[in-house]
Amino acid sequence: MTLRAAASTLLVLLAVAASGPAAAQKAGPATGATVPAGTAAPANPALMPFAGNPPPSPVPDILSPQKIRPVLNLKALVTEDSKPIRSGLVWRIFQDAKENGETKMKLVATSAGGEAVFQLEPGSYIVHAAYGRAGATTRVTLDKAERTETLVLNAGGVRLAAAVVGDLPVDPERVSFDIYSKDADQRGDRQALVIGAKPGKIIRLNADTYYVVSRYGDLNAVVRAEIHVNPGKLTEATIYHKAAKVTLKLVSEKNGEALAGVNWLVLSPSGDQVAENVGAFPAFVLAEGDYSVVAKHQGKVYTTNFSVDPGNDRELEILADPARAQ
Repeated sequence: MTLRAAASTLLVLLAVAASGPAAAQKAGPATGATVPAGTAAPANPALMPFAGNPPPSPVPDILSPQKIRPVLNLKALVTEDSKPIRSGLVWRIFQDAKENGETKMKLVATSAGGEAVFQLEPGSYIVHAAYGRAGATTRVTLDKAERTETLVLNAGGVRLAAAVVGDLPVDPERVSFDIYSKDADQRGDRQALVIGAKPGKIIRLNADTYYVVSRYGDLNAVVRAEIHVNPGKLTEATIYHKAAKVTLKLVSEKNGEALAGVNWLVLSPSGDQVAENVGAFPAFVLAEGDYSVVAKHQGKVYTTNFSVDPGNDRELEILADPARAQ
């Protein structure tokens, strides 16, 4: 081959190499063109992985049926013909003990407010709705994408007040109510539902009859009663106490100032201790009846008897008469 022929061949090879990818793209089919059967479509260099890099991860199939958890929609009603409760509910979802192989149910989800939506794994669950002290429970089995459950609480409310004979009001700070189930167990004990409720507070309960204990003060002024709660209604009840507040003071002369540092002891007619205190002006709420009081001051003891009349709050003055001291 002559020198001129070799140079011409070299120029042709360089031109082909320089046009490489661009020429390959131009040689490929145009948009909308078809590739003859049996012919591989030309590769797009932009989509080909670079050497040394892993291939791109596949897009997860999030819409696959086995990846979707069932949806449980929950709402609760006070009575069957009432509207859904919008606030004040507490939902608790427990996994059935048979599902987790344990002896106790496992709490898996909670929600507070009104209607609730839970996304859970397929299986069997115990659903509990609490509305104050009213509640309802149901069992659900989730095996499809969505399910709706409505719980009827069959609940009502009670608002309690206290007074003494003659509709005389009492200090609400000194009154409290305990609510128990009506029926007692074999030992005579009742289930405590509400302890220490204050007057005027609305307490939500399932429709039923309840045993109420009202305490005026913290001693022996206690009244017990049964109250019935009707579904969808507010029951208001006033419990009357036969009691009064007695304030004690030890004085060196009539209408004098109370002496400080006095040890007080209040006894029942049978001698049982009813109350004990140290101070100048102890005040006690006592049930109707007769009592004895013992006041000890500077090594001397003074005693007297007194009676409590319902609703007659009073101040009892004891004279520290040396002639009566023991």
